[in-house]
Amino acid sequence: MVRDSVVRIGLVLPDVLGTYGDSGNATVLRKRLEWRGYRAEIVDLAVGETVPNSLDFYLLGGGEDRAQTLAVAHLTANPGMQEAASRGAVVLAICAGLQILGHDFTGTDGVTHRGLSLLDVRTTPGTAARAVGELLTTPDPALLTATMTGFENHQGHTKVGPNAKPLSKVVYGTGNGDGADGAYAGRVVGTYMHGPVLARNPAFADLLLSWAVGEPLAPLDIPVIEKLRDERKRAVQALANRRKRLLRF
Repeated sequence: MVRDSVVRIGLVLPDVLGTYGDSGNATVLRKRLEWRGYRAEIVDLAVGETVPNSLDFYLLGGGEDRAQTLAVAHLTANPGMQEAASRGAVVLAICAGLQILGHDFTGTDGVTHRGLSLLDVRTTPGTAARAVGELLTTPDPALLTATMTGFENHQGHTKVGPNAKPLSKVVYGTGNGDGADGAYAGRVVGTYMHGPVLARNPAFADLLLSWAVGEPLAPLDIPVIEKLRDERKRAVQALANRRKRLLRF
């Protein structure tokens, strides 16, 4: 991608899929591009607006059951994101966003709803207590080596099928409910991590951005961002270590 062209970042349905600050992921992407000399633009795509298929990046956040069904209905009628994904645009979906990218998801009322089938996953309500708290994972080494942290708040249990791969392995927390968190296939990625996830995991943000611009990105030396990442990592690691000590007794 030529530096003079604009990287367009679609914030998909922030009015219904915007819990826990997930919309902040768009700001992180824009700033990390601008710090490297790229031009970037955030395009808000609210309910009732057409979803263009010409953007470089699409972001979906979290929401409740009603928000999920509303989002699927809107995106089915306005399939620009799906069309863009088929040509290689990057899609990042968080929590409820991850669930609606799958083949189907079942709400807490027991009703199963069809998803967008951008990822080979299916979600059902978990049988354990609601997953609320910090999440620490080690990502698929084919993608990243840096550990990831985030905040999760969900009831879903997500099963990854053969046409997708888990994004990461859970060290602490719940994630998908089977020892993994999230899923990816090509340039479509989903995770249960709020935070916003891209603020807490700059290497993950840069990986996705490198896909969007089509070239490796020069490293950034911004101590305050690395300090935030290290603080969250240490805090969650301390929780994980405490749980290990308790399990010994």
